[in-house]
Amino acid sequence: MNKRKGSKGRSSAKGKSYGGSSKPRSGRPHASSSEAKSPRARDGAQNASASDVSMTSARIDGKVAAKSSATKRPGQGHYRKSEPPRQYNVTEPDELLNFLLKHVKSGRNAVKSILGRGQVSIDEKVVTKFNEPLKPGQIISISKEGAVAAPSLTGINILHEDDDIIVIRKEAGLLSIAADKSDDLTAYRQLMAHVRRTNPLNRIFVVHRLDRDTSGVMMFAKSEEVQQQLQNHWKENVRDRVYIALVEGAVAQEEGTISSWLKETKTLKMYSSSRPNDGQHAVTHYKRLKANREFSLLEVRLETGRKNQIRVHMEDLGHPIAGDRKYGARTRDLGRLGLHARVLSFIHPTTGKLMTFETDIPKPFLYPFRGDSTPVQ
Repeated sequence: MNKRKGSKGRSSAKGKSYGGSSKPRSGRPHASSSEAKSPRARDGAQNASASDVSMTSARIDGKVAAKSSATKRPGQGHYRKSEPPRQYNVTEPDELLNFLLKHVKSGRNAVKSILGRGQVSIDEKVVTKFNEPLKPGQIISISKEGAVAAPSLTGINILHEDDDIIVIRKEAGLLSIAADKSDDLTAYRQLMAHVRRTNPLNRIFVVHRLDRDTSGVMMFAKSEEVQQQLQNHWKENVRDRVYIALVEGAVAQEEGTISSWLKETKTLKMYSSSRPNDGQHAVTHYKRLKANREFSLLEVRLETGRKNQIRVHMEDLGHPIAGDRKYGARTRDLGRLGLHARVLSFIHPTTGKLMTFETDIPKPFLYPFRGDSTPVQ
């Protein structure tokens, strides 16, 4: 039998090398009962066994047989030797992302990916936050493989994360948090898994919510203390909340204010009470951005934050939100609720800094105005 030096195997995602061994896992060829009764099959089995023996001998000699009659099975190769992590000493105060950009010869996005995959450790503790403060004397380690596989996030994008809060952009169709003990996919459950990658004791806490079919910016706290601080001083801390609403019909006034007292029925539908002080006071300001006979695009600012406030007030205005059958809409062309939380601006609960997060208007909201040359501000 001709022999040649074995070629290197393929590397799998798990670091295994497939050497193309023809030796079955059991150390002997497999044959069915019908094959065992056939002399020809027995001869073939003997030949296969002989081939296995010669194959083993060839490996001992440091060579691999060119061909073998036995079936090749992957997964018999050895694991690659793991490479030691690269280490860097911190000599002056800095933030983690900035430090990595100085020392790692990669672009900003590549460095962020390294962080997100859990490949970076500070003094042997995995860290994923971009703004993690560094002190002189600390050792930064970058491993070739991530310590923990990053969980995929469905329907959310993290806009900001620090020790106290997480700010996300939620897509329409995703629950903020489950109303019961169901197993529905929610933003809350995904973010809980995200923060527990580095510490299984980490938690997140709900600060406010968006309806399932409302998209846009929302915030979670990373401790109960921060949650209480934000909720107890919500009106003072939140400087601006801007929504974009696509509503049915042409809104006549360029801007206006709607004020009412909201109550809830036994079927969990909110409505405006006709009596003053009968319910929770709600104030909504709106400004018309675009309009035609079928739809109007409004910029909506909340002075108060009540359940379904914008949806109720748009129905009161006579222009329900597109797709909102619960509150009087007749159209279904949009395929979702025509409501998007575009801007959230607030005072950070621990740093005291003003933080503002703004997202783009969803493109489907602009489709009814494609023939209009006036841009949306």
